[in-house]
Amino acid sequence: MAFAAPAPIPSRTQYVLDAIKHGILTGQLVPGQALVEAELAARFGVSKTPVREALKTLAGTGLVVMSQYKGVTVREVDAAMAHQVYDVRLLLEPEALRRTIARQASLDVAADALVRADEAEDNAQRSLANREFHRALYVPCGNPLLARMLDEVRDQAALVSAVVWGAIPSWEREAAEHREILRLARAGDADGAARALHDHIASFVHRAFPDEEAAM
Repeated sequence: MAFAAPAPIPSRTQYVLDAIKHGILTGQLVPGQALVEAELAARFGVSKTPVREALKTLAGTGLVVMSQYKGVTVREVDAAMAHQVYDVRLLLEPEALRRTIARQASLDVAADALVRADEAEDNAQRSLANREFHRALYVPCGNPLLARMLDEVRDQAALVSAVVWGAIPSWEREAAEHREILRLARAGDADGAARALHDHIASFVHRAFPDEEAAM
């Protein structure tokens, strides 16, 4: 039995999707904020249909919540949500990096992302570069399914980071940790790099939401 390939997202829907996602991840659209189809359609100069489709896609990635009573809102970030997302990263991301190093895959994309993070003019650019850095560590792991699983929590992790950075601007510390992870990875120290990455992910969420640590 042949299966049809998934239909591509129409260009107008993709435009609206990218714009709303950018607004959420840069803090322009804050957690809990209502996303009204008519208002968004007017803002972007499109009909309600691409807005509706974009919001459905964003609900699937965990960035927005659809409720029968409240409509569509930007997802709230709390300790439970943050720890669930970061728990997945802790289970999968260090192992993916270990495999990337074992395969002697190129880490040039990760290095380039660090440069862009250092040169970023604001937290939005810095967040994007940091996401690209982490993705460059796990995508070459040799297991596309593992990479896709990490991609699925990537936007939610970025939402957590955006909220946390608004209260605790700790990006300089995280940048130093990124450089150490990359140094170990380029030296071929798979165990050391995996441990450093694990500690980096764990320390961020525990600094941001310490009260939930005992429950995990």
